[in-house]
Amino acid sequence: MCFTHRFHAGSQSRLLMTVYDDKTRTLVESLSPRQLVGLGMQRFRTGDVIGSIEAFNLAERKDASLRPYLWQRGLSYYYADMFQTGSDQFRYDVAVNPLDVEEIVWDIACLARMSKDGTVPQEKMMALPKGRSDRRKIMATVYSLFRGDGATEADLAAAGLSSDSDEFYANFYLGLYAEATGELSKASHYMSAAASSRYAKGVGSTDYMTSCAKVHCKLRGWVYA
Repeated sequence: MCFTHRFHAGSQSRLLMTVYDDKTRTLVESLSPRQLVGLGMQRFRTGDVIGSIEAFNLAERKDASLRPYLWQRGLSYYYADMFQTGSDQFRYDVAVNPLDVEEIVWDIACLARMSKDGTVPQEKMMALPKGRSDRRKIMATVYSLFRGDGATEADLAAAGLSSDSDEFYANFYLGLYAEATGELSKASHYMSAAASSRYAKGVGSTDYMTSCAKVHCKLRGWVYA
């Protein structure tokens, strides 16, 4: 058994915190690390961000080697407004997977949310190894936009015209970028478009990032179709 209530974490989140009874907690404690990661992902998809962090943390306590692979926990930290802890998680991840553009981008978003004006000096940003790039055009453009390497929001929007999945990811990261830089009206527009996109409602409905877009909107109170 469990019940939920809302509380505020920072100025934008409307987090749902689920309180679990002793029987449920005992059952959760008996799960394997892999099962706990799955539980954390399931809880996040329902909007239980704090519950997802608890499951991910328990998974790590049972298997410390999971630490640099819990990118899902990094997302949960972001939505719990735990930006420094989120940044730490993404940096653990990149240490073992230096070609992961999305972890680099989410770290930049965390750093931007911690700054007073939404800006991050480039020397504080992680970067891909010299001479390496993401083979996915859409993610290469996302990376360039967040890093300030030349891509514009218009470039990313244009890159999203190639396919339904690219359209989703373009809108998703345009929304995240706008939120990180304090442009909440634009963020709402883009993230709502991502959450209601053909990809999010169709073949990409099982993609964790489409769930992330929907959770993002729900926590912010942004309407999507």
